[in-house]
Parts: sequence; C-alpha cells; structure tokens
Amino acid sequence: MKKTYTKFSIAIVVISCVLLFSMIPIRKNVTEYHSEAEYNYYKTHAMVAAPIDSNIMFPTAGNCDGCHGYDPQGNGMVDSYGNDVNVHDDWRTSMMALSAKDPFWRAKVSHEILVNPSHSLALQTKCTTCHAPQGHFTAILRGAEHYTIAEMVADTTAMDGVSCGACHMKSVENLGQEFSGDATYDTTRVIYGPYEMPFAPPMTDFVGFVPEFSEHINDAGICASCHTLQTNSVDLAGNFTGEKFVEQATYHEWINSAYDDNGTNPTTCQSCHMPQLEDQIVISANYIFLEGRSPYGLHDLVGANTTMLKLMKENKESLNIDASDEHFDETIAKTLLMLQQNSLSTDLEMADLDQDTAYFDLKITNRAGHKFPSGYPSRRAFVEFIVTTDLGDTLFQSGVMQPNYEVNGQTAETEPHFDIINSEDQVQIYEFVLGDVNGDFTTVLERAYVGLKDNRLPPLGFSTSHASYDTTLIIGNALTDSDFNYEDGTEGSGSDIVHYHFPLHGYTGLINISAKVFYQALPPKWLNPMLAENTPEIDSFRTMYENADLSPVLISTETMDSIFVQGVGTKNIVEANWLKVFPNPTSDGWVSISKPADVDIIEIKIYDFTGRLVKEVKNNFEQVRLPENGGLFLLEIETERGRVVRKILRD
Repeated sequence: MKKTYTKFSIAIVVISCVLLFSMIPIRKNVTEYHSEAEYNYYKTHAMVAAPIDSNIMFPTAGNCDGCHGYDPQGNGMVDSYGNDVNVHDDWRTSMMALSAKDPFWRAKVSHEILVNPSHSLALQTKCTTCHAPQGHFTAILRGAEHYTIAEMVADTTAMDGVSCGACHMKSVENLGQEFSGDATYDTTRVIYGPYEMPFAPPMTDFVGFVPEFSEHINDAGICASCHTLQTNSVDLAGNFTGEKFVEQATYHEWINSAYDDNGTNPTTCQSCHMPQLEDQIVISANYIFLEGRSPYGLHDLVGANTTMLKLMKENKESLNIDASDEHFDETIAKTLLMLQQNSLSTDLEMADLDQDTAYFDLKITNRAGHKFPSGYPSRRAFVEFIVTTDLGDTLFQSGVMQPNYEVNGQTAETEPHFDIINSEDQVQIYEFVLGDVNGDFTTVLERAYVGLKDNRLPPLGFSTSHASYDTTLIIGNALTDSDFNYEDGTEGSGSDIVHYHFPLHGYTGLINISAKVFYQALPPKWLNPMLAENTPEIDSFRTMYENADLSPVLISTETMDSIFVQGVGTKNIVEANWLKVFPNPTSDGWVSISKPADVDIIEIKIYDFTGRLVKEVKNNFEQVRLPENGGLFLLEIETERGRVVRKILRD
C-alpha cells in the first residue's frame, strides 16, 4: 500500500527534527559557552582579553582571579553559609603569595652577598628558586645561567611569589625527590587540580591552559622542593668546604613522623595548611550551572609568622602589595589560630614538695606534623615560668621577656637545652642554632657548617633510627634528656618534660604557678648581626622592623593557683631516722608512727599532692588515717625534737 503524507504530517516531522537537533550540543568553538557579559567580567577581573601567549610559561594569579576570585553574585566560591572562600583572596596575603616581596628575605639575601660578594649571582639564583619560582624556572628553562633579584623585580610572573602555577603545574615526575629549590614543572600548559572531569572552557579560552585531574596535587611532595634546603658551606674566607649543610628540612621532618605513616593514608602538608571544607563549593565564579565540588581545600596557606604578616600589612604601599587590610587581618587571625590550637599542647602538674623545695613538671607536646618550630632557623619558642605568692611577690621566674624583646637569662650565644631548671638564669628555648667552621655561633647561612643545638620539638612518631634522621638531627643536651621525645622508655612521643625545681625560702602560704610558651619568628638576637650592616635592603627592612610589633606570640598557657606550701625552713627539718611511718603504701588509709617512747608528737598535718592542707591532728597520736581519696600525701609531723616530713601513698 502506497504511503501518503499530508501537509500537516510533513510539518510535524520537520518540527520534530528541528527540536531534536536543537538538543544536540554541537559547537564549532567551545567559546560558545561564554556570553558577552562573561567576557566583560573576565576582562575586568583578569585584565586580559585573550589567552596568555604560548611563550609565557606560567599564568599570574591575576589571570586566575576571574574565575577563582570573588564572585559578586555569590554563586561561586562560597560555602554553604554564604561565606566567601575564594582562592585568590585567601592566597594573596599569605607568606607564599608575598615571598618575592618579603623585605626580610631581601635584606637577608643582601646580607649574605655583603659577606661573600663573589657569590652574589649564585646566591641570588638559589634564593629565587623558591621565593620567585615561576620567574626563575622560566629564565633557566630558556637558557639563563643566573636569575637575580633585579630580574625578579622586573618580572611580573616572578613577583607573584609562590603563585598558582608554582604548585598546580608541578609535575608528578620526581615528586618528593627534588630539594633545595629544584623542581620539575609540566611545560605542556596544563594546570593540575584535585577534581575529576574539570569544566575546561573558562581556563582554556580565557587563560590558555588546560585543567587536568591528578591525585598528586594533594601529595606532600608538592611542598618538598622548597621545604628541604641544603646550602653549600663556606669557611670564613668564603672558600667552599665541600660540605653541605641542612638549613631547613620541614618535609623530611614530616617523613620522619607518624603523620607520613610510611606513605599509608598520610596526613599531608595540605591537610593542615589547606584545611578542607566538606561543603559542595562551586569553584568558579559566574557559572551558575556548575555543580559544587567536595572536599574543598581552603587556600589560606597559613603557617606561624604573624610578625612578618603584620609588618608587611603596615608597609604594603612601599612594598607594592595590592591587598586589603581586611584580607591581611583574616590571614593574621587564621595564622594565630594555627599557632594557638594546632602547634602544641601543654600540661602542668606538681611533682613533689620536699622540705624547702617545690617541684613542678611542664609537659610540652608537639601537635604539628614536623618539628616545632620548623623552617627558617631564626624561629624559636621559649618557656616563661613564674611563681608568685598570694600577695603577688615573685618567688621564682625563668624566661621572662625584656623590653627589647629578648629573653632574660639566656647566654650571649647558645642557650643549652635543659632537663631541669633550678636557677633563674636558665631558660628553655627550643631552637636550631648554626655554627661556622670554628664552631662559633653564626647567622650567615652560607657559613653554616655544624649544628650547635637543635632541640626543636620533634613530631609524633619521630625516630633517631629513621632513614631521614641524617637531615633532621637532634643536637645537644636534648639527646641525653630521658623524656625528650620519650615516654615510658618509648621513642616518638613528640614531647618534652621540663622539670622546674625552685626554693621556697621558708615561705608558708599560697603560691600561683604560670607556665607560658611563646613563639618568636624574628628574635633580635638572630637579627642583630644583619641589622648591624648597611645595604639598601637592610636599611629599608630595619626601619620597618624597628616600627613593627615584635611581641612574641603567646601560644599556650598553663596555671595552677592557690597551691599551699608549708613554710618548712630547712633548719626546722630533722632527718629523724628514729621515726618511721608504715605501711607505705597503705590500702585502707591507716598509717602508724613508730618513735621512741620519750618523744611526744605535738601535731600532724596532712597535705595532698597539690600542697593543700586536708587534715590536722593534735596531741600524741601514733596512728592516723589518710583522706578517702587515693594518691600521694605529705605528712608533716611536729615533735619535741623537730619537724619530720614523710611522703605516703594511699592506693
């Protein structure tokens, strides 16, 4: 039977075909994703009208701001509460973003050159590998032998510091195997990210780079090349000794820890310094149809250096830093939070009270995934320990900060590590101290030949038998301290116990104990040798430094208030071999006192382990019962022959 078609049926077929083909996403050019408004938006934010020229190796952060910066519509780069979490603004006031503009770094490079001027080109080339990696890598790739500070300043890509490409263009090749600034970058114009199936058109069309998923972007090896640094050591005449010196080894400290866990489910650098949100975050502005991504790593990249952040905020115009005070304040606040909540924990307890001496133990435990402090060797932490009476008089003090921001009691050069502190001129300072070829203290990095001291708190799981221990040594008295990185005879605690023994001088009454741990990024003792010299960079930094807030950062406080101590002047205490207290320990709390028949007991006072008077018995009793709660008690027995003190344990 012959089929016939009416005009109506033909029309239906035509309309159906039109509708069908209109649903097929045929595009001759992927730029059809973008409206004129999108182009205008990107031009305004990224300041480019076309993809970056193919002969430019790295994008600047400004090229990425268009999509990964602030979204005025509030569609992208916000968390589930509507808080702005955009990549660009979080990054822009980090020490990473400001690495090439850091005035302390520039002053220190000029200081090193002043000491060894013939090494100028080599020093600048080495230092720019990490502080201006994008400019440095591009120059060396194109055949340059050196890359100087002057070339960096004239290079927009370099002045971006550790910018987007410095991390997201790191190749998986040699990852975690290259150090001292050496790094392998992918030169195929690819940007690695942590999400599968990235939405490519904005980056390919506007920036000229291709986003690609790769798991290695979350690997700690991304950080390895700059956070383990060896220098070529020289003698005092500037001659190379042939030896290398490990100036800093944060990455290797992490490897030698429980956080690396031999590569099994590690807690990486990114886990702490780029904390993750589980919210579904739309990671590009101006694309309302995009689905959220999770988890999302915040690009705060905070460490511990609030001092330099404050200094650069106060001098941002002269340093040509284009960032708002608001963003600086946010980064400073997050850095302080990192220091106070994630760096270490402390625990203070009374250990003993013996005649006229009190014994207190301060346990400090490292909570970071590397040594604390870590990184640049100027950084240190110190303990302030103060004992006062209930009237406010000072009985004992150690580690008190002076008006010039130096710690009272420290030696002119290297303060030793202490297990026991029993004198006010002793202070516990956790630091890495460099020595030259003669074994003398130095802050000239190129002259570093030997470590004089390294008692920085190791991370949890740190071991002296680990393969990377040769780059993460413990140096000095800490090696013989039985509770430094040891607990119950087992290595790897990541903690230290400082034992404070101080005399009471016959004082009777209440005492208050305060133990504080402070952090200093730029202590005067370390900077003074550089500040004594003159270069334009040193002079500029000196002015900023002298006007900066150099107060050490308080990161932990422990107090014990109203602890009663007995006024047992030593002349009133007798050895009393003729008096015995038993059983010790006691299970039911009853103890008996054996003494000569001709000696009367006038009074018995019982103190608990905190020094609090808990019971008092008068008259000639030869048996007494301890309080119901168990623990260690102190019996002060007043007799006709003098006072006798005994410690008794109730199980």
